[in-house]
Amino acid sequence: QVQLVESGGGLVQAGGSLRLSCAASGRAFEYYAMGWFRQAPGKEREFVSAISRSGGSTYYRDSVKGRFTISRDNAKNTVYLQMNSLKPEDTAVYSCAADWRGTGSNYDRDYDYWGQGTQVTVSS
Repeated sequence: QVQLVESGGGLVQAGGSLRLSCAASGRAFEYYAMGWFRQAPGKEREFVSAISRSGGSTYYRDSVKGRFTISRDNAKNTVYLQMNSLKPEDTAVYSCAADWRGTGSNYDRDYDYWGQGTQVTVSS
């Protein structure tokens, strides 16, 4: 019972930064753990980052640790992904997802709702 809309994607040069936002509708945002996934052309969707319901626990795939930061503002029903030091291999469609009463999973099968995604393109 949630709609998710991503924004903030775009074209950036290698080494640059972008901040993605995911806005959720409804009244139960604080009951969902939230995750970010990405999918490049010809590749399977892969886990990027996740955050627990309160924001107290965060998780990242190894290739983005130290570069990406996930956060959430439950008062605004929004989750963010700050992406710094971007690399061409970060190019993908980035989607946010919501896991009802979850704790922050790296498995896409654990998530109940998905946004449509926002394109991130990093040039060399």
